[in-house]
Amino acid sequence: MHRRISVVALFTAIALAACSTDTVVSPLRVPTGPKFAVSAPESGDYVVMMNGNGISKDFTAKVAMLGGRVKWSHAGAGIATVSGLTNAGAVDLASTSGVADVQADIEIGLETPLAAAEADASDLSGPSINSVTNPTTAGRYNWQWNMRAIGANDAWAAGKLGSAGVTVAILDTGLDYDIPDLNGLVDLSRSTSFVAADNALRATYFSARNDVTDFNGHGTNVATQVSSKAAALAGVTSKTTLIGVKVLGRTGSGSSSGVLAGVLWAADHGANVANMSLGGGFSKAGAGGFGSLINRTFNYAKQKGMLIVVSAGNSGIDLQHNGNQYVTYCDAPHVICVSATGLPTWTGNPDAIAYYTNFGRNSATVAAPGGNQALNAAGTAALVTPGWPWAINPITNPLGNDIASWVWSYCPKDRIAGLTAAGVPVLTVCAAGNRLSGFIGTSQASPHVAGLAASLMAEYGTGQPQQIKHLIEKSAAPIDPAYGRGRISVKNAFGL
Repeated sequence: MHRRISVVALFTAIALAACSTDTVVSPLRVPTGPKFAVSAPESGDYVVMMNGNGISKDFTAKVAMLGGRVKWSHAGAGIATVSGLTNAGAVDLASTSGVADVQADIEIGLETPLAAAEADASDLSGPSINSVTNPTTAGRYNWQWNMRAIGANDAWAAGKLGSAGVTVAILDTGLDYDIPDLNGLVDLSRSTSFVAADNALRATYFSARNDVTDFNGHGTNVATQVSSKAAALAGVTSKTTLIGVKVLGRTGSGSSSGVLAGVLWAADHGANVANMSLGGGFSKAGAGGFGSLINRTFNYAKQKGMLIVVSAGNSGIDLQHNGNQYVTYCDAPHVICVSATGLPTWTGNPDAIAYYTNFGRNSATVAAPGGNQALNAAGTAALVTPGWPWAINPITNPLGNDIASWVWSYCPKDRIAGLTAAGVPVLTVCAAGNRLSGFIGTSQASPHVAGLAASLMAEYGTGQPQQIKHLIEKSAAPIDPAYGRGRISVKNAFGL
C-alpha cells in the first residue's frame, strides 16, 4: 500500500531545491511550420463520449442495430470505441439518447527528427554485481551525457534509486522486457497491447513472447531512461516498476482511440506515472471534439492519482501560437509537457536547446535531455564529422555512427525490419541481443522527467501528482523560459 504524499515534507524539499547556479542559455532559432504526425481517419472506427460517466446497458445493442460493434468501453470515463459503422450510422449513433459526441478515430504516428543510430555491445554480458545500487558502473555509462546533465549520478550516490512500489506506465511501441537492463523490472501481469496487427504477428510468429513485446525499438529506448538495471545503460532510477502499454505498432503508428484506452488502462492498473512520448496533433476545426475526449480521459487519470508526462514534439514550433491546432498531448489538462535539450558538440553545453524541439512559454512545462546535433550555416542539422576529437570506436565513442548526442538503450531482439511478400517478419541484426540503439527527440526527454517523478514518489509517496509536478518545476535549473520552467535537475529536486 503506497502512503499518501507528505505535503509538509514535499514543500520542505521544494524550498531546498529551488536554487540553482546553472547558466541561462540563449534562445535558439528554430524551424517554423507545423508538421503533425497524424492522418485522416481510415480505420472506420469511431470514439464515443457519453453524457457523463457510465455506459448504458443497451449501448452495445444500439451499436449492433446500426451495424457496428463495441471494441472497448470504459464506464468510469464514459468513453467507448466502436467499429463497423458507416458515416450515416455514426450520425445516427450521435443522436442516440445518452451519447454526447461521436468522433472518427485519428491515426497517429511517431515523428522523429533523425533516424536511430546503432552501436555494438557484444562485450557486455549483463549487470555488474553493483549496477542496480551504483548505476555509474553500467557498461556504457560513459556515453550517458544525459544522466550527468541532470545530476542523476548525484542522486544515486545519495541512495535515490527509486522503488519497486512505484509504477510507471510506458505508452509506446512496447518493451523488450527481458533485455539485461529491464529484466525483472517489467510487470507483465499489468502490461497490455491495444495494437491488433502487432498482436496477430506476435501470436503467429513470436508465440513465446508477451503481446507487449517491442517490434520497433522506440518504446524500449523510452522505458530504459525511466528505469534500468544498468547493465549497459543507466536510467534515472534502477528500481522503479514498469508496465508496458502498447499503443503504437511496429511501424510507429497507432490510433488515438488506442492511446485513450491505454491511458485509462494505466490509471486503472496502478500506474503512478504514465509516460507518453507520442506527439502529434490535429486541427480543432476538423476534429475539435477529440479535445474533449482527451480532456475527459486525462481528468479521469488525475482523479486516479496518475501523473502524465508527455513529449512536446519535434516540429520546432511555438505551441503558444499554433493557430487552430490541438497539440497532443501538451494541450491536455494536468500534464507535464517536456521540451528537449542536448549537446550540440561533445564538449559543448548539455543544456543547449535542441534544434527540433517544440516550445512555448506557457505550454512547455520543463526541459530534459533529448539529444541534439550541430547545425550548419543554414541552420539545419549537419551530418558531417569535422571538429569531433576522436575516431569512431564502438567502446569509447558515445556518438555511435554519427555526430549527434544520442540517448542510448538496448535495441530490442524482436525489432522487425519489414515483412516478406508472404507477411513473414524479417528481424534486424538486433536479434542477437548485443546491439544498442541511439534515439534523439522530445520522446527521449519526456522519460527523464517520468523517471524523476517516480524517484520523488519513492521518497515522498504517491497520490498527489500535482504536488510532484510542482516540485519538478521548482527544482529545475534555469534555461530560456520559452522552453519551460527549467531543465530538470534530479540533484536539485532532492536538495543535494
